[in-house]
Amino acid sequence: MRKGQSWFNTTSVALGFAFLYAPIIILVMYSFNDSKLVTVWGGFSTRWYFELLQDQAMLDAAWITLRLAFVSATVATLLGTLAAITLVRFGRFLGRSVFSGMIYAPLVMPDVITGLSLLLLFVALGVDRGFWTVTLAHVTLTMCFVAIVVQSRLVAFDRNLEEAALDLGCPPFKTFLVITLPLILPGVIAGWMLAFTLSLDDLVIASFTTGPGATTLPMKIFSQVKFGVTPEINAISTILIAIVATGVLIASLVGKRREVERQKAERLALRGG
Repeated sequence: MRKGQSWFNTTSVALGFAFLYAPIIILVMYSFNDSKLVTVWGGFSTRWYFELLQDQAMLDAAWITLRLAFVSATVATLLGTLAAITLVRFGRFLGRSVFSGMIYAPLVMPDVITGLSLLLLFVALGVDRGFWTVTLAHVTLTMCFVAIVVQSRLVAFDRNLEEAALDLGCPPFKTFLVITLPLILPGVIAGWMLAFTLSLDDLVIASFTTGPGATTLPMKIFSQVKFGVTPEINAISTILIAIVATGVLIASLVGKRREVERQKAERLALRGG
């Protein structure tokens, strides 16, 4: 590679990372700003984190958002995993194209259309909008992402392991629990984390399907930002960044540990052979 090309590539990557992460770094820095003006540095302080603990409305919105993300991600992971197994293991069946189209539709559907469609559905059914309607909406949104992640794991799965267990007399359901599920578990966990993050971040669909007592944190922050950004918003945003970063770090460490254990097992198997 030429020296000029190397310099250009390095500069492009550096500018790209700066564009992505500089605003986040600035937000975190100004969450420790003592001044009420977010653009004027008034000294280091943690006062806004303590004031955040006194803001009951913000804390309630954060608690609702975490519960909503956990429940919707869990349900979406279960349904998305079953959908992925159906698409990979059942071959071509009647209605497969329609089924796969319905699974993947939320990927390309604008959030506004999805939110409005679900709102009209809940109104037509006479369902009171609240926590559970937002949960159903988020399951609809995130299930397709889980299905794609788990499906990619199943496609690369060695089915000879399942066949060996079945030949030895293991029942199909137990084979799935003992053989298949542990091997595709990284994909399932990745799908759950993706669904959790998408639910945590959603604003548009939640705005359409929410009701009294089900204000999520993105909705609360958006409503306050209309009147100006405050250091308190910077503080809650920094906490969310820390939660997501911690989850990503833990998932990375767990994945690395599993990979090391797998390599050890392969080396021991080769030595034993």
